[in-house]
Amino acid sequence: MADRDPLLENTAPPAASGNGISRGRMALLFSVMLVTAAGNTAMQSVMPSIGTELGVADVWISLAYTWSALLWVTCAPFWARRSDKRGRKSMMALGMTGFITSMGLCGLVLWFGLAGLLPAVWTLLLFAAARSLYGGFGSAAPPAVQAYVASRTARSERTNALSLIASSFGLGTVLGPALAPLLILPGLDLVGPFLAFAAIGVVALVALRWRLPDDEPRYAARGKTFSEPFSASSQSNHDAEDDEDVGVDGPSESEPKRLTWWEPRVRPWVIAALLGGHAQAMILGIVGFLVLDRLGLRADSLAGAGPVGLVLMAGALASLVAQWGVIPRFNLGPRAATLSGIVLAGFGVLVFALGDAIHIIALGYAIASLGFGLFRPGTTSGTSLAVTRAEQGEASGIVASVAGAAFVFAPALGVLLYNLSEPLAFGLVIGFCAVVFAVGWKQLSPDEVLTRDRR
Repeated sequence: MADRDPLLENTAPPAASGNGISRGRMALLFSVMLVTAAGNTAMQSVMPSIGTELGVADVWISLAYTWSALLWVTCAPFWARRSDKRGRKSMMALGMTGFITSMGLCGLVLWFGLAGLLPAVWTLLLFAAARSLYGGFGSAAPPAVQAYVASRTARSERTNALSLIASSFGLGTVLGPALAPLLILPGLDLVGPFLAFAAIGVVALVALRWRLPDDEPRYAARGKTFSEPFSASSQSNHDAEDDEDVGVDGPSESEPKRLTWWEPRVRPWVIAALLGGHAQAMILGIVGFLVLDRLGLRADSLAGAGPVGLVLMAGALASLVAQWGVIPRFNLGPRAATLSGIVLAGFGVLVFALGDAIHIIALGYAIASLGFGLFRPGTTSGTSLAVTRAEQGEASGIVASVAGAAFVFAPALGVLLYNLSEPLAFGLVIGFCAVVFAVGWKQLSPDEVLTRDRR
């Protein structure tokens, strides 16, 4: 590990390195991720109440996200590769456009459904179709942001830099549930948050287009050139990878090798992210319905948004503690963050499952979120550090698609099992956490190897 105190330095590397990200640009990247996270969690805080108002079973609300998640898994790697050729900024803008369009149409469809102008079945089908725009096009932004940051930060600083970007999601998940009850406006009611965040997304898109410079898609290699510098089987010792690793953003004249989930270098991180992601997705699917049930709020849909938002905020704040405090303060590397995070997450799920009052439920969810707040940046930076700088687009596509894969069926499965047997649902989540720890302990690379700068 790098022997430096992260409290004494900026999370982004210094611009003097030639590959640093200025504060202004980092703020723009941060805002792109924050707005989408806030909008999605605001939606999540009101959807259980919307489902109750429409009179549909809980599991159908969760399944309405499935098609969008499946599209995310399929499209994220494509957009990540596209960002290598067309530039990161254009892919960020495409992702924001997908988010804005999706949120606006989802709000419009739900307004018609809640007003009784559409049957519940058609409301959910059209909602799923509108939501798929986020999975199909919104998936362009996160890989582009991750690749932009990863390609401009030193290896020893990448966990902190990616943690900062991940924390934008954390801050968004605080703001989303906090703002959602305030955006339940007369005449719009539960769909107010959808339309409000669509408008906020427009502001973020304009700022991105106006303030973030166009990035030229070109890697610059230093030293000698190589016929196949990005191949996993390259035998160039230090040269091919190290010289490439100091390049700047964009594709080289030789195309990087297309990576799959089962590429040996990233496979352990993919397995950990996939299993841990399923655990997190199941809890996210369950949390809103559990709050309504334990607090007896099923009969008052408008009153349910506040307590659900409160629990989600507790979890989001805990994630920020992990990403803004714990990781930089203790300079956690990918392996340490992943393993410690998954242990905390499993314990938090146990407390959450046993809670019967709002403060116990919120405490358990906060502990679990603290764990997942360590786990997510750990697997993300581990995947990034396992490959060369030129392969960051591919790596970010893998990270995004694995994250999306967890949300294809896991939330609906969690809700289904929760309605059938709570011990079975929570036992499966804790089991996922235990498997991640066991596999990760044996297979994840040591932090001192991953975070060593290659100069």
